[in-house]
Amino acid sequence: MSIVVREANRRDSGLILKFVKELAIYERAEHEVFATESSIENSIFGNGSSTKAVICEKEGEPIGFAVYFFNYSTWLGKHGLYLEDLYVSHTERGSGAGKALLKYLAKVAVDKGCGRFEWSVLDWNEPAIEFYKSLGAKPKDEWIGYQLTGTELLALAES
Repeated sequence: MSIVVREANRRDSGLILKFVKELAIYERAEHEVFATESSIENSIFGNGSSTKAVICEKEGEPIGFAVYFFNYSTWLGKHGLYLEDLYVSHTERGSGAGKALLKYLAKVAVDKGCGRFEWSVLDWNEPAIEFYKSLGAKPKDEWIGYQLTGTELLALAES
């Protein structure tokens, strides 16, 4: 069984969208996916994009993906790697694909001199939480994530 993680390219835009939709179904949020193949192609692979993607393959067949970008820690004075999404096809969970994706990204973070590698997980996703803990990851209990989207984002921008 050969699991390989590779950098995604423009031709993977449709595949990434497929995995995004599968992830949204798993997270019970399919109605929140507005991305299109074109918007993924432009936002990840367009000129000046700071977003990156990788594809995980087993025996040459795509079984998962991850999307990430670099953020910054003023306290560390270093960049960090933020994992936006990681998904492994349902039939391949437990195959080592998730660990291969995280290991690949950890190496990217170390090679780029990042001070941290972070991500978020839904509080009900016990299998993922247990998996992350098994790798030594620790929850950020003191922090609560916030976001502005849609009309609230527009309202603040226009105020």
